Amino acid sequence: MALRKMAQELFPAPNLGLLLTVCFQSVILSCSRLIGSEMSRAQHISRASRKATYQDVLDAPPHLVAEVVAGTLHMQPRPAKRHAWASSVMGIEIGAPFGRGKGGPGGWAILFEPELHLGEDIVVPDIAGWRRDTLSEDMDGEYFTQAPDWVCEVLSPSTRGFDKGKKRAIYSREKVAHLWFLDPDAQTLEAFELRNALWVLLATLVDDAPVSLPPFDAISFPLSVLWPEVVATVVGEREDS
Repeated sequence: MALRKMAQELFPAPNLGLLLTVCFQSVILSCSRLIGSEMSRAQHISRASRKATYQDVLDAPPHLVAEVVAGTLHMQPRPAKRHAWASSVMGIEIGAPFGRGKGGPGGWAILFEPELHLGEDIVVPDIAGWRRDTLSEDMDGEYFTQAPDWVCEVLSPSTRGFDKGKKRAIYSREKVAHLWFLDPDAQTLEAFELRNALWVLLATLVDDAPVSLPPFDAISFPLSVLWPEVVATVVGEREDS
């Protein structure tokens, strides 16, 4: 109203006064938007230029998996159904005989999605295992600082490059002895062993191949149990018979 009154006093013609009022308001609105945009850009640059910390992980939305690698925050969606199935069944097949000693030798601590603080990096593997005779940490606290002896990453389109690139390099640096990549889409399992700081491919399993690989070669189970549609087909055939 003040702008309109001023315009009318300066320019008595009502149409001209109204026109100038609209112009003044447009200029003010444009300035406000520009200031807001520059402030947002400055905040983004500030976040991008500083190193991410554990607080960034704690502040991440609960529906995302947050990790910090080389000072950069990486956030991925929670596992999809196929990914969750493969990870869960793998954990059962390995966890029962090696984690609890049921049908196997025991001697391991097998955990789903443990948070690992390895140097300045914070990573969350899908499954990880520690030999109990070398695990020096107790089960109190929010995260582990001791690198595991075995890691299994379940690949997805959004995590494949990150898991096989930056995270694999961290596992090598931290001397994780065994690394598996389970791919539910391709229905494959790759098993690597760390030798002289280099990853050596032990096997690539496909179809219904038996899974009996270091460090869990004391047992065997078919790779196909990790794929939900294969299990559903087998169950359906049993019911029909």
